[in-house]
Amino acid sequence: MSDTSSREPEEHAQTPLVEHLIELRSRLVKAVAVIVAIFAALYAFSNDIYSFVADPLMALLPEGAQMIATEVASPFLAPFKLTLFTALFIAVPFVLYQAWAFIAPGLYRHEKTLAFPLLASSILLFYGGVAFAYFAVFPLLFDFFVHTGPENVTVMTDINQYLNFVLKLFFAFGAAFEIPIATFLLIWTGATSVESLGKKRPYVLVGCFVVGMLMTPPDVVSQSLLAVPMWLLFEIGILFGRLVPRRRHNTDDESHSES
Repeated sequence: MSDTSSREPEEHAQTPLVEHLIELRSRLVKAVAVIVAIFAALYAFSNDIYSFVADPLMALLPEGAQMIATEVASPFLAPFKLTLFTALFIAVPFVLYQAWAFIAPGLYRHEKTLAFPLLASSILLFYGGVAFAYFAVFPLLFDFFVHTGPENVTVMTDINQYLNFVLKLFFAFGAAFEIPIATFLLIWTGATSVESLGKKRPYVLVGCFVVGMLMTPPDVVSQSLLAVPMWLLFEIGILFGRLVPRRRHNTDDESHSES
């Protein structure tokens, strides 16, 4: 009798964990299935996708210059890799929705009210960062690279090296555009304040250029194209962070009214 009673609490304690693990596995399977399905649909257009990504450089190459493949498998692997990343890029809203659906039941009402807009904003900002890199940064950056080299050097970029380069910049600018969300969350959680961040502006500006130096090629143009938007996005985060005290006041009122 004593053995049975001692086992029951353990079984009841383990049941919620098992259910959570089953739900987590189910949502991971759904996310992977969507990514695979998108990849399968895009694979037939893998070369077209690569041509689209390579267009900012190809449009600036001098006559007679072209991209090359220095490895035997590069003509296959480079478009394949890019198509896989494109599938993941397209599936990001669905993947994050699965993550949201998994953690949402454990959040309070005011946390849900704030978390979902932040999640949606983070997705849009990441897409915005990638679009900014492709349409604004790449033309300026590649024009600088192509026209600053010696006249007797013909530019022939390896397709795999080019892909690694642009994916790095896509990730760098996508992550940099999340700065307003990160700044807002730091203020909302009480980790810092608007006044404290305002006093640290000079350090933040220097930090933006340091991050730009580490995440972009070693030239002033690309570093500035990343650092300046990062600083502006930091200022936007502070601007929205001024709304945090009002949000906290509202949530306190809700908690008092519910009690």
